[in-house]
Amino acid sequence: MNVLPCSINTLKGLYEISGVEVGQHFYWQIGGFQVHAQVLITSWVVIAILLGSAAIAVRNPQTIPTDGQNFFEYILEFIRDLSKTQIGEEYGPWVPFIGTMFLFIFVSNWSGALLPWKIIELPHGELAAPTNDINTTVALALPTSVAYFYAGLTKKGLGYFGKYIQPTPILLPINILEDFTKPLSLSFRLFGNILADELVVVVLVSLVPSVVPIPVMFLGLFTSGIQALIFATLAAAYIGESMEGHH
Repeated sequence: MNVLPCSINTLKGLYEISGVEVGQHFYWQIGGFQVHAQVLITSWVVIAILLGSAAIAVRNPQTIPTDGQNFFEYILEFIRDLSKTQIGEEYGPWVPFIGTMFLFIFVSNWSGALLPWKIIELPHGELAAPTNDINTTVALALPTSVAYFYAGLTKKGLGYFGKYIQPTPILLPINILEDFTKPLSLSFRLFGNILADELVVVVLVSLVPSVVPIPVMFLGLFTSGIQALIFATLAAAYIGESMEGHH
């Protein structure tokens, strides 16, 4: 069974996907590396929004919560409930990871619809949501893969690999490929949905610039939130699956 070559080819394919380009792009040359500047700029803005919100949330907590404090506590409880539902009773250490993934993707997706990226002119290309780029979604999917391997090995040691021959050793190649194709599924699902949403809005604005695109933009906000939820839910489910050892 050519399991190892297939797995290596899958990883090589994932690495090559990170070089896929859609449209023109603006690059920085830092040392001997070519850096995708558009993604870095928009990602830094999203990170700044998240860090600023976190600083506001913990700056002056009240015994009787204010409306803003209630909002942030609700977000935390939502992430904790999501993690507990998918991972189980040992969800605690994974709340920061799942929360970071959910919040970064959620704010990134919404930034594509709410922030006026297009008014910032670049020498090449234009700014858009970070998740509108395959490099970002692959970069989010790979740590998720590392996380569920780490969770399984930490919980079960080398016995974790026994799951690959369950329920029968005949399924060994399929079970191995399943784990190596999970990041492909996560990255393409998020990238494809966000890119398609922004393209639809751009086309409608060019054809009917006044009223018609507005409902589509609201629908885009809804689907963007759903995509963040799906990614975080699947990431938590994969971690829970690796710890429990069942499919």
